[in-house]
Amino acid sequence: MTQTGMADRRMEEDFLQRVEQEAGQALRELLDQAKLSEGDILAVGCSSSEVAGERIGTFSSVETAKAVFRGIYRVTQESGLFLAAQCCEHLNRALIVERQAAVRDRLTVVNVVPKPKAGGSFACMAYESFRDPVAVEHIRAQAGMDIGDTLIGMHLQEVAVPVRINQKQIGNAHVVCARTRPKFVGGQRAVYDERLL
Repeated sequence: MTQTGMADRRMEEDFLQRVEQEAGQALRELLDQAKLSEGDILAVGCSSSEVAGERIGTFSSVETAKAVFRGIYRVTQESGLFLAAQCCEHLNRALIVERQAAVRDRLTVVNVVPKPKAGGSFACMAYESFRDPVAVEHIRAQAGMDIGDTLIGMHLQEVAVPVRINQKQIGNAHVVCARTRPKFVGGQRAVYDERLL
């Protein structure tokens, strides 16, 4: 291997380590504000292409997705959350979840196995890493993280609230986070529980 080749490999390893750290940091910041409980669901959409500095859908990278997934999955496991990994638009943004969450929430399971070019590398990592993965089409998550403008809003509960975090990028990808809150009902004379805001 040439000196240039070794330098390129080292740069790649540094990039993947940085991406893993940034993903974990971003999620910790979200969780600090999201008021989640054990067993809640976090929906994550991730474009490995965008993380790598390319246009979404053009440069699916298993290694990059693996680094992002490791950073996020570690934090969800520590926090007792279920991760729902959004597939790409080729699978109509179906999600990969643990069967336990699908059974608990009576979600309809669909038959698909994500692949890097049909589902996306991040969803593939979830499918390979979960204990008993299944795909579902619809979910109502309590919080979400969108890495690379993958449009996860359709998977959140109805009242989503933007969460501002300091970790604005993972690799080269823009990061947007949200939590949800219960709807206000009752009108002008209603009294609300401040803990649920």
